[in-house]
Amino acid sequence: MQSASPEGEPAAPAEPTDPGLRPDHQPDQQPRRRLVTLIVTAVLVLVLDVATKAVVVATMTDGQRIPVLGDTVSLYLIRNSGAAFSLATGMTWVLTLVAVAVVVGIARFARRLRSAGWAIALGLVLGGALGNLADRFFRGPGPLEGHVVDFVSVGWWPVFNAADSAICCGGALLVVLALWGIEIDGRLSPRAGESPGTGGAR
Repeated sequence: MQSASPEGEPAAPAEPTDPGLRPDHQPDQQPRRRLVTLIVTAVLVLVLDVATKAVVVATMTDGQRIPVLGDTVSLYLIRNSGAAFSLATGMTWVLTLVAVAVVVGIARFARRLRSAGWAIALGLVLGGALGNLADRFFRGPGPLEGHVVDFVSVGWWPVFNAADSAICCGGALLVVLALWGIEIDGRLSPRAGESPGTGGAR
């Protein structure tokens, strides 16, 4: 039933409100921006990883070491059948399936992204996983069992590559976000001192 105005004329019905729309009736673009951030970060990591591996493989031989900063930092080309930092050697096909599962999992989580920090962190992990996964599929000895190219040697630390670094940095950022109580949708978790619905997007 329409209410009447002071002049006796029926008032215009109120416009229906859609909580999913902004005041200007434009869809919220934040999820799309966060997804773009994730994709751009992953692509940059993947390009850097593939490019550096291609240069190293083309200019060095397996087992060759080139000092960069004395004996502390050097380029040392090895073929890794294990996980990051040469862990789990000999479980190549299992690690390949794990990497595929990580990629699929990130793709599923991407639709919930509202946090820039989470977008960057997941982009780093995704790009690193794809970089090493490309080696698993396209390098010898064969698909699912390809050996990853590692070439950065720093002191006693196991030899690694750009993809390994991105995965570790992304994982560390995820831990920091969790400690700060920032969830994937940008809200602050209750343990951060706020109710789930009061935190703004971050």
